[in-house]
Amino acid sequence: MSDYYNDEDLGRFGEIGKFKPDLFKKFMEWYNASLQPGNLSKKEKILIALGVAHAIQCPYCIDAFTKASLEEGMSLEHITEAVHVASAIRGGASLIHGIQAHNSVDRMSM
Repeated sequence: MSDYYNDEDLGRFGEIGKFKPDLFKKFMEWYNASLQPGNLSKKEKILIALGVAHAIQCPYCIDAFTKASLEEGMSLEHITEAVHVASAIRGGASLIHGIQAHNSVDRMSM
């Protein structure tokens, strides 16, 4: 049985643009521009991307931004800390949505 996600597919990302090349080109320009240093360094942006990749659970993004993190000289400790931050934020977001259940109970109990 094969895995749903194939490592080779990350290298095929450009194929997504085959049928709408104008939109894919615009996406790639935006994507690349967003990673350029500005008020945040490239290293900071890569760590943000790595955290988001874990929060949205995209294995292709995790692979790409783990590689980018290593290329920027970051260690497994940097990567692990970013993953913990993303996980804590995701966990907090789940918990705060519990208030919605409390509100529903309050409405239904009236």
